[in-house]
Amino acid sequence: MSVRPRLGVFKFASCDGCQLSLLSVEDELLEIAARLEIVYFLEASSHYEPGPYDVALVEGSITTREDEQRIREIREQTRFLITIGACATAGGIQALRNWADCDEFVRAVYPSPQYISTLSTSTAIADHVPVDFELRGCPINTRQLIEVISSLLKGCRPRTPVHSVCLDCKRRGNVCITVAQGIPCMGPITQSGCGALCPTYDRGCYGCYGPARQPNPQSLTDQLVSQGASTKELIPLLRNFNSNAPEFRRESDRLEGHRTDE
Repeated sequence: MSVRPRLGVFKFASCDGCQLSLLSVEDELLEIAARLEIVYFLEASSHYEPGPYDVALVEGSITTREDEQRIREIREQTRFLITIGACATAGGIQALRNWADCDEFVRAVYPSPQYISTLSTSTAIADHVPVDFELRGCPINTRQLIEVISSLLKGCRPRTPVHSVCLDCKRRGNVCITVAQGIPCMGPITQSGCGALCPTYDRGCYGCYGPARQPNPQSLTDQLVSQGASTKELIPLLRNFNSNAPEFRRESDRLEGHRTDE
């Protein structure tokens, strides 16, 4: 009898939404469980086994010294390490601390701040250890997750879309909300994954899946500013779920340095 590959699912600073996405696929999860030995998944079972692991799915960002040490230990025991979700791939919404005084936040939130030990930044897993594949989204697209796991089981590289949300809007027959209604939208620079959910319902894309391939965000923001959008309005769009993604971070910093709408 062949030995099934060992799978571990690990959590760092996050809301657990991407792990719940895996649990919600139900029938497909049963198929995965039949082909993989799930040996570590605390969201699903209190039973766990130590490494090594053939595949590790990692959710969440690095926010403490203990996180830094733990992700290095997981990497050392893992053959293929896959980060899932915006927190793991770009620091998540909690990366907004990277532009603020973290100590001030701690004092404001916790009655006994002296007991809190945290880093002043929230960063992606890839900022600390080598990552074999990144699966974007907040939360992830469960179909893409199944594609990634199935591809690994077949011994081939996963194929997930890298085009922008705009192409999905065209496929759905959506009228561009920026052109028709003047609504600022991150769709031209955001990677596909949601099926253009927000623009379909007349809301601008929030950038949940992070930067598309070669996004050129300055071109988009310059165009939006020329159409009347303010930098005060655009910076929060870039500093959202994927605020610390390099392309979004650089452009939000550039806009902040050119703010004229204080």
